[in-house]
Amino acid sequence: MKIEITNQGKWVNSLTLKIALLAVLSLFLLIPLQMIKDIIEERKANAEKVQEEISNEWANSQCFTGPVLNIPVRSVSPEDQAKTITQIWHILPAEMIIEGEILPGIRYRSIYQSVVYDANLKIKGAFTVPAESASPGAEVLWNQAYFTVGISDNRGLKGEIAMQAGTRTLSAEPGVKDQDVFTSGISFAGLELKPGSTVAFDLNIDLAGSNTLKLTPLGKNTNVSLRSVWNSPGFCGSFLPVTRVVDRSGFTADWEVTHLNRNFPQDWIGNAFQPEESAFGVNLVQPVDHYQKSWRSARYGILFIVLTFLVFLFIEIRGKKTIPVIHYVLVSLALVLFFSLLTALSEQLGFNAAYLIASGATIVLISVFTALVIKDTKTPWLVFSLLLLLYAFIYVLLTLNDYAFLAGNIGLFLILAVVMGVAGKWSLGHN
Repeated sequence: MKIEITNQGKWVNSLTLKIALLAVLSLFLLIPLQMIKDIIEERKANAEKVQEEISNEWANSQCFTGPVLNIPVRSVSPEDQAKTITQIWHILPAEMIIEGEILPGIRYRSIYQSVVYDANLKIKGAFTVPAESASPGAEVLWNQAYFTVGISDNRGLKGEIAMQAGTRTLSAEPGVKDQDVFTSGISFAGLELKPGSTVAFDLNIDLAGSNTLKLTPLGKNTNVSLRSVWNSPGFCGSFLPVTRVVDRSGFTADWEVTHLNRNFPQDWIGNAFQPEESAFGVNLVQPVDHYQKSWRSARYGILFIVLTFLVFLFIEIRGKKTIPVIHYVLVSLALVLFFSLLTALSEQLGFNAAYLIASGATIVLISVFTALVIKDTKTPWLVFSLLLLLYAFIYVLLTLNDYAFLAGNIGLFLILAVVMGVAGKWSLGHN
């Protein structure tokens, strides 16, 4: 009976069984890792909800479209010759130049923040008024013509707005007189139009919004230039800038769009076309926010655990010492807790400081625990050094946006090479 107990003890303490137990433990730890990722997603959803609330109170993302020249035309109803109908003839600018400066800002609520902006837009160009109606036989009501400008969220408009059209200065009126082209914006009435004439216009608008600013290319030739001190822009929409410069001081971007690049004409009657579908612009991106980084770090959680287990396994093999499985469990719990601690601290301190504190605390905790379990002076320092390298490696992966995949594969290849080298030496020495 005593021999059976001794053999059983040797089997329990064997390396093969320990590796199997650690493999099972690693798989089991995927459960708390997934729970932590769910917590991060929940916290991120709370942040996005607050950002949406701030946007609703400040002004939502803006899409600027205009100006559009609108002229009512009266014609006989095709269904009843005794009746007349009035439709709107929409005419787009022949030339349009937009120069804009975006002044970004951060609004805070509790521990959350949202990107907002104030944009100053200078729009100028010219309309070529057709000499004849777009609808043969229709009566053109030239004296009822008006301009409309599409603004997706009128709450962002600031100050009084006036438009210079030819020799006249027109004051803005709230709302749009028709909803053929857009449903929200402002109007300018009081035009003096002559068929076949050219009407130059000049318009300055101060517009507040959140996150994204888009512009619609209405001109037969449209030139747009935007600049800002925000140094992480994301260009979006139907057209990308033809030239752009992005550096630490901010960005400048220029677009050139002609009528041939769009799927709508320079004039039409009614609501046949929706120009806003061709809008383009810029998104003020927050580069890799701390929730995204925390989630990405948790995704590497199993890598943390497996590599740490390998460190302790090689310590056992090299020093011919036995570390109970319960100690591996405690170390793995410390590794899992790191990700929760990282998320909580990053909400208060930012990701970089949070990573430094959370990783430092975890490394010290595991190293001190190693010193208590293994009674020598070298092993804890070895564990400290290896964990320091591991956490530094993961931090580099998290900060590299474009080259993280490449750097991660190179790092894992080098780690595998080291593990194979150590395992080969141990196998040779064992033989």
